[in-house]
Amino acid sequence: MKKLTGSKTKTAVFISGTGSNLKNLINFSYKKNSPISIDLVISNTKKANGLTYAKKNNIEKKIISFNNQNKSEKKIINILYLKKIKLICLAGFMKILSKKFIKKFNGKVVNIHPSLLPKYKGLNTHKRALENNEKFSGCTVHYVTSKLDSGKIIMQKKIKISKIDNVSSLKRKILKKEHKLYPEAIRKILS
Repeated sequence: MKKLTGSKTKTAVFISGTGSNLKNLINFSYKKNSPISIDLVISNTKKANGLTYAKKNNIEKKIISFNNQNKSEKKIINILYLKKIKLICLAGFMKILSKKFIKKFNGKVVNIHPSLLPKYKGLNTHKRALENNEKFSGCTVHYVTSKLDSGKIIMQKKIKISKIDNVSSLKRKILKKEHKLYPEAIRKILS
């Protein structure tokens, strides 16, 4: 996925929640040597707080409900093609994209997940890691496939779980790592 010299890869970020990774990717995209520009934010809910970052930065945003996944994905694909999007970054997007959708953007859909995959796919990763007395946790950037959190791993960052960690302290520690890891992984795949 080479980028043209001097141009940035047009990127869409898909969100469902607070958007801290979106905010981080927007800041990253403004760096002179960043390989991406954030040209579109897509959310499956108008309640996603992350939409405020799109608004603040004058980035086009679309809210697509996913009530009918097939129709919603067709709509998104049309928007992505119109905007000439070349990379999709999922950042807390709580919907599973279909095989058909992923095929259309083969190798160009990535996700960040708050665990050391293949461990703890899906939800409640911090709670599960703590309940299993894990010594380490972390985050993973991976390619998206139609199987939940199962695509090829691009990069991971590991953190030590301390005896006093709880779900919220672990979440905070891992989120800090996510904010470093996502830009690094994007650089890696676009270099």
